[in-house]
Amino acid sequence: MTEAEMRAPRADAARNRDQLLAVATRMFMSAEAEPSMRAIAREAGVGIATLYRHFPTRESLVDAVYRDQVVRLTSGARELLDRMPPAEAMRRWMDLFGDWIAAKNGMIDTLVAMIESGEIAHARTRGELLAAITTILDAGRAAGDLRSDVTAEDVADSLIGVFTVAPRREHDAKAARLLNLLMDGLRPVA
Repeated sequence: MTEAEMRAPRADAARNRDQLLAVATRMFMSAEAEPSMRAIAREAGVGIATLYRHFPTRESLVDAVYRDQVVRLTSGARELLDRMPPAEAMRRWMDLFGDWIAAKNGMIDTLVAMIESGEIAHARTRGELLAAITTILDAGRAAGDLRSDVTAEDVADSLIGVFTVAPRREHDAKAARLLNLLMDGLRPVA
């Protein structure tokens, strides 16, 4: 067996990890309180030992979900722009942002403790998200789809406001309406 083969996870182990991450994200998005590790393992269809083999602590699971969501947001900006006009990409990206906010709700206690301890660099994450928004705004400005006087900070702050008053899992219709109004404000005035 080669050294690379010894380091690469087996296909079933990789599938289990991906499944655990997807289930944990879904459960965090829909939970009123942080779900137990046992409940996550059960929902994923694996034993608790399998969960702990991949994520030895609650913090390691929260960190993996958090980072996965940030990657989805940052890579999602470019992927959306590759498939659709900038204004449409911005609106779809806002939905991804809402999913990220919703996932944080079910892991908030652990997440806050990790941010306070320095395990998660909140400022770095904010910078990555602002860069993703800027990517879409720049494309929208070049295409004439989005206003030139709007900053990434304006969009991020507006999104936080929208999801504060209309959390996704409780108020999907209200959140969608507010996001559509925000998009109307991002379009250039004729």
